[in-house]
Amino acid sequence: MTSFSDLLTLAMALGFVLALMGLLAFALKKLNLAGPAITVGQKRRLKVLEVMSLDARRRLMIIKRDDKEHLVILGANSETVIESGFSSQEETEQNEALNNKNNKKKAA
Repeated sequence: MTSFSDLLTLAMALGFVLALMGLLAFALKKLNLAGPAITVGQKRRLKVLEVMSLDARRRLMIIKRDDKEHLVILGANSETVIESGFSSQEETEQNEALNNKNNKKKAA
């Protein structure tokens, strides 16, 4: 059977661990390392649209930021921007269809 002193030791150890966790959470919050900077209700500016693995160490990503897309290669120790500021394939197709429609109207 457990004695009162064993239960008291257990409760004190649990309280100590919980206090350490609270202090760590407080320190992380003060250092702005506590989690995402976005709060509920704000519009997110970044979005990962596609990811493709090139090999064991590198990935090719299309990242969207403020309605602009960026093609990036992420490696183990480096990042390289391949193309920046291009529009999505859907937007390109819509613009081409609109240009074709305008050209037909001008020809008529």
